[in-house]
Amino acid sequence: MDKDKEIHGVDISKDVFDVFDHEGVHHQYPNTLKGFRDYFRCLNPNSLVVMEATGYYHYLLVQFLYDQGMAVSVVNPLSVKRFVQMRLSKVKTDKSDAKAIAEYAKVNAVPLYDGKGEDQAESLQLLALMDIYLKQRTQVKNKLHGEKVLGIPSRAVHSSLVRSLKSLDRELEGLQSRLLALVKKTQQRQLTNLKSIPGLGDKTVALLIVLTEGFTKFENAGQLCNYAGITPTTRFWQQRKGKEQDK
Repeated sequence: MDKDKEIHGVDISKDVFDVFDHEGVHHQYPNTLKGFRDYFRCLNPNSLVVMEATGYYHYLLVQFLYDQGMAVSVVNPLSVKRFVQMRLSKVKTDKSDAKAIAEYAKVNAVPLYDGKGEDQAESLQLLALMDIYLKQRTQVKNKLHGEKVLGIPSRAVHSSLVRSLKSLDRELEGLQSRLLALVKKTQQRQLTNLKSIPGLGDKTVALLIVLTEGFTKFENAGQLCNYAGITPTTRFWQQRKGKEQDK
């Protein structure tokens, strides 16, 4: 927490971003370059802009502000969510989210953005496209299997499917190579350490590093396990018995 900074909380989505400024005033701008420029005119050298990591949407704004020399922080959404829950807040809107981010930054130390976002943004784009191609690859392989079961009634269909599968394999290999190069560029030490764990190869390690932003999105191993959905959850329901009335 920096008491000398004028803290702005920003909640950003696909089309717009909401701002709760240091004076408690709410603003909304389009999530476009023009919107970025309009918002930048409202800032001064003492401003600190804080927003949550939102996958894709926050990168363009945070990089724009960073390039303009502004102090920017990208915080863990889980930390803000826990902060809101502790305050027992029941309101959930874009405006309230921006206010919550600003209030969180006023009482917690937030990390300053270090300008590594361009590589991270490209890595996320690569992963998203790889996910699409992997799903298409599975569909093509299933169709090929079905054709073989039927005795390949159409050679033209079978040949087209084989070509499509080879093309997808080539694209995936190229994207994987680019992703690994980006990870080596920014996270070589983590890459080496993770690959020393038996059973973890290049693909899994690169995926872990990119999705966790170098393991900075989580404060402990439990949060990472919850995010990945591999933590057993105990659910308990207590059955309440109705009372019989005396007649």
